[in-house]
This record gives sequence, structure tokens and C-alpha cells, in this order.
Amino acid sequence: MKRTLLFAFLSILLVGAIIYRPGEAFQASLQGLTIWWNIVFPGLLPFLSLLELMMAFGGVHFIGTLISPLMQKLFKLPGEAGMAMALGWTAGFPSGAEASAALRRGTVVSRQEGQRLLALSHMPSPLVMLLVVGTGFLNRPEWGLVIAAAVWLAALVAGLVHARAAHEEVKPASGAKDTGSLLRRAASAMADARKADGRTFGRTLGDAVTESVYKLMAIGGFMMICAVIVRLLEPLMPASLPAYVLPGLIESHIGAYAAAVSDQAGGLPWNAALIAAILSFGGISSLFQASSAVSGTDLSLRPLAFMRCIQSALAFAATLVIWKPLTAILQVIPDSITTMEQPGGTAGYPLRQAVHAGDLFSLWPFIPRIMLLFAGLVLVLVLVSVIVPRRWTR
Repeated sequence: MKRTLLFAFLSILLVGAIIYRPGEAFQASLQGLTIWWNIVFPGLLPFLSLLELMMAFGGVHFIGTLISPLMQKLFKLPGEAGMAMALGWTAGFPSGAEASAALRRGTVVSRQEGQRLLALSHMPSPLVMLLVVGTGFLNRPEWGLVIAAAVWLAALVAGLVHARAAHEEVKPASGAKDTGSLLRRAASAMADARKADGRTFGRTLGDAVTESVYKLMAIGGFMMICAVIVRLLEPLMPASLPAYVLPGLIESHIGAYAAAVSDQAGGLPWNAALIAAILSFGGISSLFQASSAVSGTDLSLRPLAFMRCIQSALAFAATLVIWKPLTAILQVIPDSITTMEQPGGTAGYPLRQAVHAGDLFSLWPFIPRIMLLFAGLVLVLVLVSVIVPRRWTR
């Protein structure tokens, strides 16, 4: 009852603030819309559709079965938890939370195991890190790969430490003794998922596009609402607070954008570290998504919020540690970039200049090439979904 009254009061307060400052609220929502339309929508639509197809054709089930032994040995979780981790690490928020809640409802995992699995699987999508942040915000997908590596490394380290602190016996994965080798079990899971889905390819493709557009519309709504909240709260924040802190606490997309265009004395590595920290935390909006996913279970949001803070700090540190060696391997710093050094800065890295959302690099000109790549990936997925089950389930 108290929570309902609190949310009702906050909603009325937000509406009142928008009425009191309509111009600023409109400009903020327009900025959120611009970022979403220029970067998020064209960058994610083809690949979110591909992820929907992967789930329909059993690709995610195949991956989840393959990593089930790692879930048991490294994270002290049942083998079935591999599916939740595969969903969370491919589809992003809130797919991992939904899968973790489903396993908890089915008593496949205990409450303690469910909490650890929720913290491990509720992850930002790699598409956001590679396409939205790397290609869209930073104009270099390789930099997005470095950020993704730091976010993943932080999650794995936190998950391993969390597992070592637990004192539970791991239950064996169901059906492990009857289905033979790991590859055969993975192929069987893939075939079973495809059979259970039962839709034709045409309908599956249409449903995948429709579902992806629905998810992107929801993301756009979150971004616009959160952008308005950030703009309305800015006058209440201390002047010394960096501009990326408030949006980073509320919503990961606009927080990552604010961190990407901020002027850091340490140069690009610090921009990347801040982005990794914001994406690892996910913002309050991602916690609300997780809360909705786990409703009806005994899984709590407080341990998840605590682990998100731990992962955020680890991701920040990991980015600074791996930046120089990994960028050297990927050769992502071309000689043609003019570099500069400021007091406290790092020589050899470009210092990003703040840009407005209206001047944001757009992914729309690359849509033809993205769609060709998408068509090729769909063809590979179809071939794999046909060949793998036949080859390994004989």
C-alpha cells in the first residue's frame, strides 16, 4: 500500500513538473527521441529480429546447453541456468531476469541460486555495446568491443566471487545422464525448441520483426521519459556533479550517451570506463524491468541492485586495465587521428568534444549494408538449425 501511494505521488509530481516547465520537458524528450531514432532503432532492429529468430530456431537453447557444465562448475548453478545466462547475454534486459524468474517458479533453482543467477544473467545486450555505443556514440565498433569485454569480465568476476561465497550443493542438470554427449544434448535441445515453436519460416520472420519493433518502441519510451526526468531534476543537483551521473543512474542509453560526449581529462579511456560502468549498472529503469520480471517470485531486488553496483565498479576498473593492451591488439587507434594532451590527460588518445544530440552520427545510411548482413546471418541460422540437429541427434 505504501509503495502504491509513493508511486502515485511521484507520478503526480512528475506531471506537475512537466506542466510547470513544458519547454524543457519537450526539449528533453526530443533529445531522447533523436538518440533513439538516429542510433538505437536502425542499429538494433535487424539484430533484435535475428535474436528472436535464434530463439525460435533453438539457437539460444543450443548455446545454453553448451554452457551448462560451466554453470555447474564455475557458478555452482544447475545446468538449466545456462539457458537464462544465454538469453540474458544475447537479448539483454530483461530477458535474463525473465528466464531466472521462470526457473525459480519451477523450483529448478533455490532462492539463493535464483538471486545469483539473476545478478549474472540480467545483463546489457551486446548489440547495445557494439552497435549503439561503439558504432553510434563513439563511431568505432572496436571501442564498443573493448567496453563489452570489460562489462562481461566484471560480470564473470562478480559471479565467480558470489558463487564461492555460497554454500549450496549443485543439482545435476535434468536429463544429463540420458542424452549422451554435450553436443548431442545441445543439438537435441535445438531440435526440441524448433519443434515446440512449430511456426513456418515466414510467420517466424514476421513475428520476429513485430516483436523487435515492439521492444524498440518500449526502449524509446523509456529513453524519452527518463530524459525528461533527468532534465527536470538537473536544477536540484549540485553544480559540481558531472553531467553523466544523473542520466547514468536513471537510464543506461542516455547515460552512456552523456558519458560518451563528456570531456574527460584522461581522454577516451576514461570515457569508455564511464560508459562500461553505466552499462553494467543498467540504471534504475533496468531494475524496474527486473522487478516486473521477477514479480510473483521470492527473488528480491535489493541483492540485484547491490551486485549491479559491484559490477559497475569492476567494469570501470577493468576498462582502464584492458584498454591499452586490447586496443593495441585491435589496432583501433589509427595514426590519422589527431591526438592531444592536457594536464592530467593521457597522451596518444583523442579527447572527445561534446556534441549535441541533433549532430549525432546516424546509422540510417548504413541500413542497406546492415540488412544484407542480416539476410546472410539469417541464412546461416536456417542452415545451422537444419544441419546440426540431423548431424548430432542420429
